[in-house]
Amino acid sequence: MNDTDANQRPLEVACPQCHTKVAWSAENPYRPFCSKRCQLLDLGAWADESHRIAGEPAMDEADLDELIDRLERGGSNT
Repeated sequence: MNDTDANQRPLEVACPQCHTKVAWSAENPYRPFCSKRCQLLDLGAWADESHRIAGEPAMDEADLDELIDRLERGGSNT
């Protein structure tokens, strides 16, 4: 590492939960979050499905069983 790299400040990112600026470094065990609290709030939002990844809805187990049955019988899935 050269002197220029050693003098650079660590990358700062906004906490996804509260938007506080936080250093992205090994000293922050909660990165990209600023604290354990923000990390747990975010986890809770995923758990109660407040956060979602956009895309096609997932098939439920009954739909999958029906599709497998049709494919095993050589039928079409349309």
